[in-house]
Amino acid sequence: MNPSAFLSRRLPALALLALLALLTPTVAAGHGEGDLRRFMHGIGAVPAAAAGTMNVFFSSSGLPPRGPDRNGNWPHDVYVALWHADSGVLDAPRVFIRKPEAQEPVTVARNRAGQVMVSFEDGWNAPENVTQRFGIYDTSLRPIKPYPQQVESGGHSGHVAAVGERFVVFYSDGWIEGGGVDNLGSGNGVYVKVYDGHGHRLRDIDIAHARREWWPMIAGGDTRALLAWQQFVPGRTDADLKIAVLDPASGRVIGERVLRERLQYYTYSVAWLPSVERFLLVGTAQGHGFAELIDNDGKVRASISCMPASVREAAIAINGRTAYTPAADGRLLQLQAGPDTLTLAGTLMDTAGKPADWRPIGSIGLVRTSGALDWLSLTEQGLEQLRFDPARVQPANAIDQCR
Repeated sequence: MNPSAFLSRRLPALALLALLALLTPTVAAGHGEGDLRRFMHGIGAVPAAAAGTMNVFFSSSGLPPRGPDRNGNWPHDVYVALWHADSGVLDAPRVFIRKPEAQEPVTVARNRAGQVMVSFEDGWNAPENVTQRFGIYDTSLRPIKPYPQQVESGGHSGHVAAVGERFVVFYSDGWIEGGGVDNLGSGNGVYVKVYDGHGHRLRDIDIAHARREWWPMIAGGDTRALLAWQQFVPGRTDADLKIAVLDPASGRVIGERVLRERLQYYTYSVAWLPSVERFLLVGTAQGHGFAELIDNDGKVRASISCMPASVREAAIAINGRTAYTPAADGRLLQLQAGPDTLTLAGTLMDTAGKPADWRPIGSIGLVRTSGALDWLSLTEQGLEQLRFDPARVQPANAIDQCR
C-alpha cells in the first residue's frame, strides 16, 4: 500500500508528496523529515493475562523500521510486546499480524469480559485500496474471531474503544479533493460500528455521512463513548473540532457539535477518567494547547483554555485523578481533574533531564507499580522508552498558562 492509500487513489502523485510533508507538524517532527509514518504508525496497550502486565501493540515497517519498500509501498506489520509494571521491562516484540502491504495504524481495546479487539487500516487484499479490518482475541491473545474481519471496505483511520462488554469502532470512509491543507482535500464522513465480544456486529451508525469530516478518535467510558473528529472549513488550513457522545447500547448519539475552532489538523486526543467519571480531551489550536473535561451527556464541566501545545497522535495516560500527555516542547504535561475541575498542575522532564523529541506517529504512557511513568514513543529508529518521575514535577509557570 502506498502512504495514505485512501488519499493516493484520489490524488495525483505530486500532490500526495506535498501532503505527506504538510501533514507532519513541524512542532512535533521537525528537521524536515517528511512523513515519519512511513517507518512506524500507531500504538496502543491493554491489560494482559498476568497481573501487572500489559500487551503493547504497534505497527512498524520491520524491526528496526526500514520505511517504504523499493516501490514506495508501506510494508507495516503489527507487533506485540509484553510490558511489566513492576520493573518497566518491555519484552522483545513479536509479529502478531503480518500480511503483504501495510497494516497500520493499529488500535486496540479490551472489554469488561477480557476480550481484546485489534483493528487497523489494511492494504492487503483491499479492492478499494484500503479496508478497515479487525480481529478479536481472548486476554491471552488466543483467537476468538481472528483477523481478517472487515469493518468497512474502503474504510480508514479507525480507532477502537470498549464500553462495557461492547466494542466500538469509529472510522472514516471516502475522500474529497480540494480545500484544506494546500488545497489537497479532506475525508468524507465518519461512522461507527458496534460489536459484541465475539465480533458480531450490533449497530451501524452514520455520525457524519458524506460530509467533509474525518480523523475519528474515541474514548470508552463505563456506559458511553466520547467521539471526536475534525471538520473541513472552506478557505482555511485549520479545522473545526467536533464531538458527540455515543450510547452503544441504544445507538443514541448525544450532543453533536463544534467544540473548538481553528484546530491544528490531527492534533487532539481523548481518554476516560474512571475515578471522576469524566472524559478528557486535549488538543492544539492556534499554536496553544487546550483541555476539556466532558461528562456522559457531552457537557463541558471544566476547561483549560490555554496551555503548552500538545503532540499529534500522542495518547493521554491516566493515574487516578491525574492525567499526563506530551507537550510539543519536549516536556510531559500533568493535569489534575475533579468531577467539575481541571487544572494544569505542572510539567515533567524525563529522568535524564532532557526534553523528549516527540514524533507525530504515536506514543502511549504506562503507569508503573511505583507510580512512575514509562512513555513508549514511536520514532523512525524504532520504539523509544522514556521514563518520568511524577515526584519531580515542576509547577506550571505563567508562560505555561499563557499569562
